[in-house]
Amino acid sequence: MSSPDLKAFSLLAEFGEEDRAALGELLEEQNASKGVALFREGSEAEGLVLIVSGEVRLESQRRVEQEILGPGAALGALSLVVVGPREATAIAQSACTFLLLPRTSFRRLAEDYPRTACRLAEAIVSEVASTLRDGLESIASK
Repeated sequence: MSSPDLKAFSLLAEFGEEDRAALGELLEEQNASKGVALFREGSEAEGLVLIVSGEVRLESQRRVEQEILGPGAALGALSLVVVGPREATAIAQSACTFLLLPRTSFRRLAEDYPRTACRLAEAIVSEVASTLRDGLESIASK
């Protein structure tokens, strides 16, 4: 894989070079053409997706709004530590390149580089907490 700059991902902002290198060894680079689904709502969530280039549209049967995400976005981080279905469908809005960290690779990271896996888990929990806070503030302001 041609080492993309993992510093571009806010989820990995606190990672040092050693942590990024350890994670980079396990990432699988993949491409999707416009209109191709990276994953579908309701399917088993099986890993973290990092968008390197292009745009991905998120849509859900539970929400009218759609969201467009671009380079630097992380999808499905929680699926590394929680087994369950995908909460949305992710469709390539344009040709895109993304990195996949399957749950099995995260487990390998935990065995081979426990400090890096712990930092990734902390980043995921921090992201979830931030999303929860934003949701609570939105509810409180209504």
